[in-house]
Amino acid sequence: MLAHIWFGFFAVAFISAIYQWLVNGHAAIFTEIMQSTFDMAALSVEIAIGLIGVLCLWLGFFRIAEMSGLINVLSRALEPLFTRLMPEVPRGHASHGSITMNVAANMLGLDNAATPMGLKAMKDLQQLNPNRDTASNAQILFLVLNTSSVTLLPVTIFMYRAQQGAADPTAVFIPILMATSASTLAGLTAVAWVQRIKLFDKVILAYLFGFAVLMAILATLLLAQPAEQMASTSSLLGNLILFSIIMLFLGAGWWRKINVYDAFIDGAKEGFDVAVRLIPFLVGMLVAIGVLRASGVLDGLIVGLEFMLSSIGVNTDFIQALPTALMKPLSGSGARAMMLETMNNFGVDSFPATISAIMQGSTETTFYVLAVYFGSVGIRHVRHAVSCALIADAAGILTSIIVGYWFFH
Repeated sequence: MLAHIWFGFFAVAFISAIYQWLVNGHAAIFTEIMQSTFDMAALSVEIAIGLIGVLCLWLGFFRIAEMSGLINVLSRALEPLFTRLMPEVPRGHASHGSITMNVAANMLGLDNAATPMGLKAMKDLQQLNPNRDTASNAQILFLVLNTSSVTLLPVTIFMYRAQQGAADPTAVFIPILMATSASTLAGLTAVAWVQRIKLFDKVILAYLFGFAVLMAILATLLLAQPAEQMASTSSLLGNLILFSIIMLFLGAGWWRKINVYDAFIDGAKEGFDVAVRLIPFLVGMLVAIGVLRASGVLDGLIVGLEFMLSSIGVNTDFIQALPTALMKPLSGSGARAMMLETMNNFGVDSFPATISAIMQGSTETTFYVLAVYFGSVGIRHVRHAVSCALIADAAGILTSIIVGYWFFH
């Protein structure tokens, strides 16, 4: 399926470019598209190089945690849940610990730690994969949970709103939490339906209820603080947790009399190899996204949607926020740029800008995550991963619009 989508990006972009040239007289469109391919190819290498350091760092610490037995301890904590969601993964497997760390980092908005932990989890799951170039059920479920990405602390969105002069930078906190929760629930349900996972199992429901209670408690504590203090508190909390985890890994390794430096170096070597292997997958995906954007396809989609919705009497006040929604599955930086552009054009506290901020926090960058996570272990056949991830994206975007009207219109 991914191959068809990838080809479709180029085919639709080519048709759009022909239209722009012959109908709109935009002869420079092909120059812009080709320049986009070069820019995206260069950006792919820059991203991979930028990942080398953080991958080496966290995979080095992970190696110490594995050797000290901490990963096994983490595995046992969520093992009853994982054995039901991922029945092909045996009890005590290392992937349970790395998945737990990845999910926790995502919930806290710690992107710099979540990606290395996620790549480690994908590598651990690949050890159990009988078809090395085809995604397993467990890998698909893990990837969809990452693309839907429940984020408890969307600190960067608060920061951007504060920089733009929002009256209450954290006013979008609860709507974002609702939208990203809907995205995750939709993605989990879609995968469960395809893989015949019984979500109404009492153990799964107990864990989900526990997570919901924990999120509610943390959200209540954060909302009790002044808006200007909330971002700094969440940043302090996140970094304190990160450094505490590092010290826990090192302390456990030292206690077990492990040569922590040598163990760190061994793990860090893997980080370099992973980053280099990502480059072809990133080039392929980001170039296709760049071509689609430069050809004007996204602008055409917005115009068409506005015409269709207005013709049937639907309120279209949210339409100006759709560039963020359409860009979000394709490019994180592109979606962020669209959000900031909406804030600049309409005002940070305007309805379109507020909806755009909620959309930005509702899901992850689906096709980037697909390229990075599956590319890191050489998977080419992704099966139902794309369709389930896009269902999660659609649920997050639709919920963003609904709660936006509910809270702010």
